[in-house]
Amino acid sequence: MSVSALNSGLSGLKAYMSALDSTAHNVANANTAGFVPQQVSFQEQPAGGSTVSISREGISLALQEQSGTDLTSEIVQSIQFKTGFDLSAKIIKTADELLGTLINIKA
Repeated sequence: MSVSALNSGLSGLKAYMSALDSTAHNVANANTAGFVPQQVSFQEQPAGGSTVSISREGISLALQEQSGTDLTSEIVQSIQFKTGFDLSAKIIKTADELLGTLINIKA
């Protein structure tokens, strides 16, 4: 159980880190004319854990003078992704403690 929890926590860390990178990219380009922001989508894995898909959806804004980035939603998503990252780290920490206890009992 603890090993699968470690894997789930690790996949969560990777997914949320990619999502945070995407949000940072969108915010960094908020003043870029015609920028189309990246969209983040999480998928649950059958064996546990999650992955993230990052895509650019929408029409090209090349002729527009402003970016398609909504800073309000990017800030909210950034807070959500950071919370998910922190929770994934806590899952890893707890699984590591449980696995260490299990190893100590069996030794």
